[in-house]
Amino acid sequence: MTLSRQLAKRAEENRPVRVGLIGGGKFGSMYLTQARLTKGIHILGIADLNPSRLRETLKRAGWPDEQTDTSSFPAAIQSGRTFITESAEDLITADGLDVLIDATGDPAAGIRHALMAFENGRHVVMVNVEADALAGPLLARRAEAAGLVYSLAWGDQPALIADHVDWARACGFKVVCAGKGTRYLPSYHHLTPDTVWDTLQTYLALKDPNQINLKMFNSFLDGTKSGIEMTAVCNATGLIPQDDGLAFPPATRFELSSVCKPKTNGGTLTRTGTTEVVSSLYRDGTDVPHHLAMGTYVVIEAETDYARQCFTEYHMLEDDSGQFAALYRPTHMIGMELGWSVASAALRGEPTGTAVGFHSDVVATAKKSMTAGEMLDGEGGFTVWGKQCPATASLAAGYLPLGLSHNVKLTRDVAEGQMLTWGDVVLDESDSAYLFRRKMEKEFG
Repeated sequence: MTLSRQLAKRAEENRPVRVGLIGGGKFGSMYLTQARLTKGIHILGIADLNPSRLRETLKRAGWPDEQTDTSSFPAAIQSGRTFITESAEDLITADGLDVLIDATGDPAAGIRHALMAFENGRHVVMVNVEADALAGPLLARRAEAAGLVYSLAWGDQPALIADHVDWARACGFKVVCAGKGTRYLPSYHHLTPDTVWDTLQTYLALKDPNQINLKMFNSFLDGTKSGIEMTAVCNATGLIPQDDGLAFPPATRFELSSVCKPKTNGGTLTRTGTTEVVSSLYRDGTDVPHHLAMGTYVVIEAETDYARQCFTEYHMLEDDSGQFAALYRPTHMIGMELGWSVASAALRGEPTGTAVGFHSDVVATAKKSMTAGEMLDGEGGFTVWGKQCPATASLAAGYLPLGLSHNVKLTRDVAEGQMLTWGDVVLDESDSAYLFRRKMEKEFG
């Protein structure tokens, strides 16, 4: 039975899938605008540290005031309304909760919330890809041991890319490369929250920097978010990062199979079976026509002459040799598509992408030369950006994961472009996120 029919049946039986959301930001608000209209779904509660801002978000997402409940979770169950709270713990432990969505963007919080959810028998949809990049393989293992689902978030690009890979392999194709598009120039690695606004104004219709979270937007441009997302893809699919991480080559949608193939075949990749993010800008700053800035793709290889013939006959986006071809999705709708993950976890017991191994890491990399004693400020900040790296190389060199690079002090001078190591910083070794990450390295290393 299809997911929509199963949800409709749950609605008819008055036993909806009860969902809890932590974090009412952009992703959460986009989910909420559709969740209210989805048969068989009851948003039991939303946890956010700023309830007044959350109420404004709900209003913008089309929620009438009478849809929320201010008394208790049991009252929300009886009324079919949604309880608003500041306490993530209260939400996770509420009776009747089936699926927890973490949309906080904080890796330490995401790990903590997921582990608590597993202890209380809840499936987890991890919108917080930062947490997945830091410790997703061990979170997935903990969920499996508890008989629960730990899932990437459909609508966000990592889950869509993992689905491309699954499609290709289920059809017997060799996966050469998978990834997404973005806006990129090499100079973007040096962007900070103070300088990113000038770049954002060149292509977004924004008038006031106070409208947005500049640190978050900076993460998308300085290369960090791409490294995080492709790490989630690799860990969910077994693809291996390129030797020096992402190169961000410019490519149109129709050039994907020519650009994203191995160098030995005339492309740009250092290996086959990897990830790459293509840029919507040429290196001189001009726009790539028919770019894939909001989309996702997979490049596959034809291993027989007949398969190459079929690529041509059915107008696949081939390279000149006919050996490689691409399939792409032009856009993604982030939270508005998240319901697919929720339904899949609750009704089929299946994730829409989940970590199956530790194949990729995201390494804190210096944006500038810094001296001992300076403080790092993590993702999207002034000091470091996140570079994708093969997990084996990260473990061998002792590289510092980006997810643990916030509010930590340098122990020695570092050069611009240097990939930092554990020994370059002072870390709180009693911190739960640090301990969980170290445990993951031991179990998967």
